Formats: sequence, structure tokens, C-alpha cells
Amino acid sequence: MHRHSPMTAAIDRSRLADGGANGSARGMTNISLNRRAVLAAAALALPALALARASAQAAPQPAPSSDAGPFRFKGWRGEETDAERGYFEVPEDRRDPRSRKIRLGYVRFRSTAARPGPPIIYLAGGPGGEATGAATGPRFPIFMALRAVADVIAFDQRGTGLSSTIPERPVSTRPLPEFTQGGLTSYFRSELQSAWADWTRAGVAMAGYNTEQNADDIDDLRRHLGAEKVDLWGTSYGSHLALSILKRHGGRVNRVALSSLEGQDQTVKRPARIDAYLRQVDALLDADPAVRAAIPDLPALMRRVHTKLEAQPALTPVKLNGAPVEIRMGGFGVQMLASGLIANPRTLAMLPALYLALDAGRTAALTPFMGDVAGLLGLRGMPEAMDLASGISPRRLAQVRREGRTAVLGETLNFPMPQLLGAIPGVDLGENFRAPFRIDHPALLIAGSLDGRTPLAEQDEVAAQFRRKSRVIVENAGHNVFEAHPEVQPLLVRFFSGEAVADTRLTLPPPTFKLA
Repeated sequence: MHRHSPMTAAIDRSRLADGGANGSARGMTNISLNRRAVLAAAALALPALALARASAQAAPQPAPSSDAGPFRFKGWRGEETDAERGYFEVPEDRRDPRSRKIRLGYVRFRSTAARPGPPIIYLAGGPGGEATGAATGPRFPIFMALRAVADVIAFDQRGTGLSSTIPERPVSTRPLPEFTQGGLTSYFRSELQSAWADWTRAGVAMAGYNTEQNADDIDDLRRHLGAEKVDLWGTSYGSHLALSILKRHGGRVNRVALSSLEGQDQTVKRPARIDAYLRQVDALLDADPAVRAAIPDLPALMRRVHTKLEAQPALTPVKLNGAPVEIRMGGFGVQMLASGLIANPRTLAMLPALYLALDAGRTAALTPFMGDVAGLLGLRGMPEAMDLASGISPRRLAQVRREGRTAVLGETLNFPMPQLLGAIPGVDLGENFRAPFRIDHPALLIAGSLDGRTPLAEQDEVAAQFRRKSRVIVENAGHNVFEAHPEVQPLLVRFFSGEAVADTRLTLPPPTFKLA
């Protein structure tokens, strides 16, 4: 969703990615190689949650200015509501006086309160998720409920949705890569360098697509709305963005509600934390004797499959621009697929059957997950630029490299990071950007215990920065936790209304694992 989705199986959705929702279900297809393209795994569980346009496909060009103003917004399951579409302009790179102005767009849902509070700005995950897309999916009822407190703003971050500013890339003519660590890393580094040069020649200030500029856009949005302060509501990469907003413009923020936390030096997750998560998942298999008998040790099964396929990639039938072709799927590609599936319980439940099939040599089990690889191998610009700029500290990089050598999923969880490091020099925001800081704003922090994208141990490190926080843990929920449990929505409404919310533990049933 994403904060991050490597070959995030976008079985249509920001998301998931997101983190967000948009588009119709496409079935069990479309593994997005770009981690932020939105969490494909989320999509599997909640088909309409997939940001279809975020699945490594170019975002559409922004609507014309004539589209500004009132309109009927089509939300979840055919519901509609009155809304307003708005735009404002910002420099593409505030550090470069020669850079062009770009137009950013949003949808405002007007408050039903007699005396509305500060506007609530939704920060989509990814990076690359669309807030306007999230509002069309299962998060739509939360957008509507929060109108009882204040105006709710679905803001499309620079380079996404209504704020799309980077030209669509033509279909690549490069040979299909082998889906191994070496093949995919080489392909994406070369493709990004070529795309970056093309976008720069087209007048795009690519260095402006970073989280600090994204944060400054939010403060410009606040001024555009005529608000003294704003509230922030975000998920995954949206929480990463929220931290930058608090660091740069904290005096203009009232309160924050964040889920699936990603710290400023957590663009790349620690492989050892994912290993701990997979051990937690393995323990859940004990609940079903048949599954436990078939899989005595899930991490061991996964390692065996990865090793075998990386050494001898399997020919896998897929589509390329609608035509049937074959790719060579290595263990690295399967690791990336698993990195998407572990995001949410309903897709996590597919792991046993998939790995048993692969271990038995039935590699055709991969085909339903792949979709059309033309979209999977594309670049959008905004997600890659944001990740490169947020980067990773030298200390954490050394830790990731060390842990990744033996971890079940290696360094795949956030592909193409850290694999793209150094591909585009001079864009890293540096250690001051990544440094932790004390946060005194009232905060509601929400997490799922089965979130395989931003594991709880990682989130705990971020939560420690907040001094006035309430934490909501939803047992057996995953990365898309806002809509996972019906009690989350009223907690959000109470929090943004200014009420005190106590630490809360909610519970969902555990996933039911399948053998076929």
C-alpha cells in the first residue's frame, strides 16, 4: 500500500499500498515490483482497496482547472456525496528558482459540524498512493464520519492523482529481466537512470520529489485553505510524511492520527524484524493440525524454495502487453511476492499453499499472481524519487546488509530500495532528515499485530518519539488497519473531536491458513 510494496502482489489495492483504495477488482493478478505502488497483498484481501493506478503504472494527468469546484463524489459501494475539487500551485523544487510551478489537487468533504475544527488532511501511503483513490474504497465511511468534526481533505501528493506532474513513460523495449536479485536490480537501476534523464530533459525537476517538499506542500495547502492549523490523518508512508510535517511545520499542526508507522530512517525495514514476524506467523499454524503437519517449519520451507529457484529460475507463463510470454522466476522474485502477501491476514493465509506448490515443483502456482508484467516493470517517478531521497543511514544500511544475508526474505521487502541507492547521485536528504525528534502533539497511533509491512517492533521505535500518545493495537489485523475493525472509526472521530482516548486493544479472528 507503504508503506512499501516490493513485488507487492497487487491483487486488486496504498496501497496498498496503502494505503488506499481505488479502482475495481482485477482478481488475483498484478504483482507490483515497486514497493510503494500500494500493497498488492492488501488488494488481495480487499479487492477494491487496490490503487489500480498506483500499481507501477503512470498516474493520469491532472484534471483541467475547469474541474475545480463542487461535484458529486462517487465513493464506496455506489455511495455518493457532495464534495469540492480544488487546486493550488507550488514550486516543483523550492531550492531551485528556475524550476517550474506545478499544480496540486485535492477533494474537500465539507464538515457537517456547526463549528468545525481544523481541517483533517488525509496522507496516503506508498509513496505513490492517492488520497482521492483511498476515499473511493472501504475507507470512504471514515472520511464521511470525520465530517462530524471538520472538513476532511483528500490531498493527492505531488506526482499522484489530481497532482500528477511526471509524464508517463513509454513502454520499455528492454528485454525482460530474469526475476533474480541480479536481474531485477540491474534492470531497475538502468531503467531509473534512463527515465530520470528523460524526465529531466522534459523539464521535470525530479530532485523536488522528496518528503521535505511534500511536507512543505501540506503547509501551503493549509494556507490555501485559510486554516491556522490542520489535523493529520495518515498511514504507512503517510506517517513518514507526517513526521516530516511535524518536524518542519509542527506549530501549524493540531493533532495527528497515524497507522502502520514508518519512521524517517525506516524506508528500508530490518530483515531480522521480518524474520521475527515470520516466526510469529509460523506459531499460528499450530491452530490447524493439518496445516502444521504439512508444514512443520514455515520459514524453513520458504528458505528452501527461495534457494532452489534463485539457483534455477522457473519458466513462468505471464502476459506482456496482453500477449503470452514466459519469464524466468527466481527465488528473489518469490521473496518479493511474499513481501506483498504478508501485509494483511487474508493474503498472508495464502502463503502455505503457494510455498507447498513451489516446493513440489508446481511453479504454475505463480501465474495467477503475476498479471501483465509490462505494468510491473514500469516506473512512475514519484515513488522512486521519494524513496531515494528519504534514503537510509549508513548504520542502518550496514545492519540491513548484515541481516539480509541470512533473512528469509533477504532485502526484498522494500525493493527497489536499498538496491537503487547511488543510482541517482545528490538526492539524499541526509541525516538531519532521518534523525528522531521529540513530538508533543496529541497523537493516536494505530497498528495491527499481523502487519508484515511495518512490523510492530519497527513501529514501537517511532511511537517512542511521541510524548502525548494513545496506542490502539488490533490483534490479527494487518497493514490496512483503519478499516479492519469497526471500533477504529469511532475512536478516530472521538480523537479528532478532542476527547481523550485511552490505550486500547481490539481483537479480530486469526487468519485461516489454506493448503490448497
